[in-house]
Amino acid sequence: MRTVIFDLDGTLADTSGDLIAAANACFDMMGAGAVLDPARDAGTALRGGRAMLRLGLGRIGHADLEGQIDRFYPVLLEAYGAAIDVHTVLYPGAMEAVAQLSRDGYAVGICTNKPEGLAETLMTRLGVRGAFASLVGADTLSVRKPDAAPLVEAVRRAGGDPRRALLVGDTVTDRETARAAGVPSVLVTFGPGAEDVAALKPEALIGHFDELPGTVQRLIG
Repeated sequence: MRTVIFDLDGTLADTSGDLIAAANACFDMMGAGAVLDPARDAGTALRGGRAMLRLGLGRIGHADLEGQIDRFYPVLLEAYGAAIDVHTVLYPGAMEAVAQLSRDGYAVGICTNKPEGLAETLMTRLGVRGAFASLVGADTLSVRKPDAAPLVEAVRRAGGDPRRALLVGDTVTDRETARAAGVPSVLVTFGPGAEDVAALKPEALIGHFDELPGTVQRLIG
């Protein structure tokens, strides 16, 4: 079965506001206040909790950068899990595209570097978990993207054929994951890292999810 696998953060949904709020909760505990800005730092937020902590700790000039990241990363995850869907929104047309792909006979799933439990919680709270046949997170396997294995596993769990699959994402991690798996990638240009994705030379770029079904048909039939 032909399969389309989606990244989550920055691809299906803008999760940056809740991620930054969780990081700022950590900086509040350090006595530094809200170090990160939801608009300016959205791109870093979508690279994950450790990236946000590293950015903020660098701004406040903390001497023990890696030690504080290790200490506060679990705190960040706890804060994020407690308020995971306050600011998060699905991108326009995302679920309509998913529904169209399903009607066209494609299996659909998710492969994310968000911990699996948090990804399951978020998609359930957003009311769309049932639209996806699989969900593989950062800790589902012993490796994570850009290793090909999580993508292959997401395809397998969706009932698909890894040789007839495609990854929709928004970062160099997604581009490299697709390349490692030997499948095409489609990168979105509407996320915080939009200015960088064209340079990654994916098989296709889309500026709105309306473009996805036709792009998928062209790339994997």
